[in-house]
Amino acid sequence: MRVGKDTVVVITGASGGVGRATARLLAQRGAKLALLARGREGLEGARRDVEERGGRALVLPTDVSRAEEVEAAAEATERELGPIDAWVNNAMVSMYSQFSEMTPDEFKHVVEVTFLGNVYGTHAALKRMRPRDRGVVIQVGSALAFRSIPLQSAYCASKHAIEGFTESVRSELLHEQSRVRVSSVHMPALNTTQFTWTKNKMPQKVRPAGRIYQPEVAADAILFMLEHARRSLKVGYTTIEATLGEKVIPGLLDRYLARTAWDGALLPEGKDPAQPDNFWQPVTNDLGAHGEFGAQASSTSPALWASKHRLLLGGATVAGALALVGLLSNGSSRSWWS
Repeated sequence: MRVGKDTVVVITGASGGVGRATARLLAQRGAKLALLARGREGLEGARRDVEERGGRALVLPTDVSRAEEVEAAAEATERELGPIDAWVNNAMVSMYSQFSEMTPDEFKHVVEVTFLGNVYGTHAALKRMRPRDRGVVIQVGSALAFRSIPLQSAYCASKHAIEGFTESVRSELLHEQSRVRVSSVHMPALNTTQFTWTKNKMPQKVRPAGRIYQPEVAADAILFMLEHARRSLKVGYTTIEATLGEKVIPGLLDRYLARTAWDGALLPEGKDPAQPDNFWQPVTNDLGAHGEFGAQASSTSPALWASKHRLLLGGATVAGALALVGLLSNGSSRSWWS
């Protein structure tokens, strides 16, 4: 699929962070975008961003934890913009808290938005794409789908669940020889609004743990996956590192992250008790795409570039190896005959 002026894309969680950055990038291609989130103010800001960049935006205030609202948004999208070509499942909520301090309702709410919202979005998309035998669903995953960290048990559980769910659905589509594609993009720590509006039960302010990237890096990866038939893509070397570490040294990682991921998620200064969060209700102002860690965030990812250009790199590696073999062979021949 090539994203252009006739492409219809639904983006959940479009009012901020990765969703907002993705909407801006796709708008530069002239795409027609259905923007889903709970907060009207953030969605209106996203609409302005899209229209300023040459795209068309349809604002659809939607709580993705409610299947009927997701289905209604899908119907409105096709009625107003046309058949859905792609659906980006990005909406999430989280909470910084020890599991023992969370209430059952809080844990359930994280799962309902972050996991079940993804399920409902996928269901609404496939309901329309499968009869047409075309379309792409992008699951915005995380390094935390493979390696969990402390203080985000419900969020990590949801990301793990999304990956398991996606593998099952993908296999079913392959079984029926469908040309509809479901792909995953697994993100590293990002400088998004997540760290401004996430509910925080810890005494200190929170921050992204590890190497931080700007949300435009995530948007670039999503656009790439829309246009390339890849099963999944891991963004940033930290995502690759976490995945490999979990396979090789899971027990050691348990002990290592018990210290470093806990301390790395917290800033020295205390939190502001009056800081609003978007846990039960959306915030009432537009916060854009970026968080408060721009000074530490990278706008590029060599690992993402390498993943996107793996065939080129593979060819260059083979060519270099053959050249080296040839050089060594020539050298050996000269030494033999000299």
